[in-house]
Amino acid sequence: MNRNMGFSVTTLGTASAIPFPARFPTAHLLNADERFYLIDCGEGTQLQLRRYKIKFQRIQHLFISHLHGDHVFGLPGLLSTLSMMGRKMDLQVYAPRDLQKNLVQVLYQYVPNMTFRVEFHPLNTESEEMILDDGKIQVWSFPLAHRIPACGFLFKEIQKPRNVRKECLELYNIPLKAIPSIKAGCDFVTEDGTCIPNERMTVLPAPSRSYAFCSDTAYTESYLSRISGVDLLYHEATFLSSDASMALKTFHSTAADAARMALKSGAKKLIIGHYSSRYPDISVLEEEARSIFPETYAAKDGDCFEIS
Repeated sequence: MNRNMGFSVTTLGTASAIPFPARFPTAHLLNADERFYLIDCGEGTQLQLRRYKIKFQRIQHLFISHLHGDHVFGLPGLLSTLSMMGRKMDLQVYAPRDLQKNLVQVLYQYVPNMTFRVEFHPLNTESEEMILDDGKIQVWSFPLAHRIPACGFLFKEIQKPRNVRKECLELYNIPLKAIPSIKAGCDFVTEDGTCIPNERMTVLPAPSRSYAFCSDTAYTESYLSRISGVDLLYHEATFLSSDASMALKTFHSTAADAARMALKSGAKKLIIGHYSSRYPDISVLEEEARSIFPETYAAKDGDCFEIS
């Protein structure tokens, strides 16, 4: 797929804790109209960014779901590379609170002359909250059910205003100063007092798009309302249902668990990942999930999922 489309997710890594040939640890890259958001940063993330020709200098926001190594070991190396490349732009990092003190020590030891500033935003791992609104995208974090504090993330475009029909500007002699209110949904009154209904002058914008990232969690419906109706849902699927006891023990999900979350949340499409190394063939995980939620896709490293 074309990675330059308006809203797409590239799965940079799909392995769980033990890497597997052709599977790097977890990392996703959301491209929203050429604004890049990196979600988790497993070992080798910077290699994957280069492999798939992603301009990672343009990443402004980085989200870490939790502090297990397969989701964060790639961060020091990425920051070091960005500094060696002369980055000047600040990097916003949203992560559990303990990452800041740990990372500061590593960077002080190995990257003493950082060329840019890393700004930390500690996550609330006990309740959901909006953590970013950049005027284009709102990002919400919400607690997951893992062995250590962990968060999922919802990325949702802010709804664009209505589009004014160009032919109406001249037809009704609409001044430029009136356009913002018309785009916001107001009617327009001409100089002779005629009221022009908004629906006659405007068309609806494209619906806002959304992506939810749910990694490393036991099955829980506690955040169903937050991801309700999401266009694209990523949900970890570490195990098959035949290994459900292992999933329960390690606070992970099965492929069937992921599919049930997609079904109950009303998601339009499900991608799964974070596969255990015990499954060399991930098609069995996809088949299990599809038996419950047909619009399931087992992600491979480098896959790009477009939300049109």
